Amino acid sequence: MSLDEGSAGITIVVPVYNGFSALIRCLRALEQQAGPARVLLIDDASTDVRVLPLLRQYSERNQWQLQRHRQNRGFVHTANAGLQQADGHVVLLNADAIVTPRWLHALRLVIESTSDLATATPWSNNAEICSFPRFLTNHSVPAYADDLAESLFRYHRPRYPRIPTGVGFCLLITAAAKKRIGLLDESTFGHGYGEENDYCLRAAAAGMKNVLIDNAYVAHIGNQSFADLGLKADEHSMRRLLGKHPHYRQMIAEYIAADPLASLRCEIMSTLKKHRPQLAAQLDDRHDEP
Repeated sequence: MSLDEGSAGITIVVPVYNGFSALIRCLRALEQQAGPARVLLIDDASTDVRVLPLLRQYSERNQWQLQRHRQNRGFVHTANAGLQQADGHVVLLNADAIVTPRWLHALRLVIESTSDLATATPWSNNAEICSFPRFLTNHSVPAYADDLAESLFRYHRPRYPRIPTGVGFCLLITAAAKKRIGLLDESTFGHGYGEENDYCLRAAAAGMKNVLIDNAYVAHIGNQSFADLGLKADEHSMRRLLGKHPHYRQMIAEYIAADPLASLRCEIMSTLKKHRPQLAAQLDDRHDEP
């Protein structure tokens, strides 16, 4: 039996490799916020002996599916294994992401509301072009993440602006995108970094949309699963991406210079100041971080 029963369903795929402390926070939040969605945990041969018992504990308690690789295959292979096993939409959720109230409802709404949707990414404290409240800033995980998520969903009417690329910490990939675009490019991107950018660029070239879910927020600790492998985004990973998409660097530079989401971030801050002034004050403090 497949993990999904139709294109309307969502399967949450969590590739795991070590990162025990972050994984605990991820699983705790997921247990509270996954609702009826299917969850597939894939342990990519973690070397930390604490990881597998933790995954078993949560999978048994919540009737989540758990799989384990006998040898490390890398993030892209692991993510593709999840994509292949789900018939419907998939959320690729990093094991250092912390989901929040309303996040799945917001994902379902963007699927229902957006034609030709390939990928969608929520706001986060640490998500490059999708960082909030400050663009391209890696804020620490805020204590008010759940409050912000609830407020965004309640008070902000989403626009679902198009973005040049999704961000892989929490990436919705629709069933239609899987059918038209296929899987992540494992042969080029190996253990990771650049695979979601490549996927989004392929989707855009096929006439599909990559959007921001601007009424959702998912916290992200950042760079946990790759740390033990000594991997990081660097010039080599950029060269792999530019080898397939020579225009990518200029496209992103122009997007950053224009910052088309600036007015949206300001609008959201104004809305929060009206409806949730104490939360807005906390965000204003964070906006002033160096």
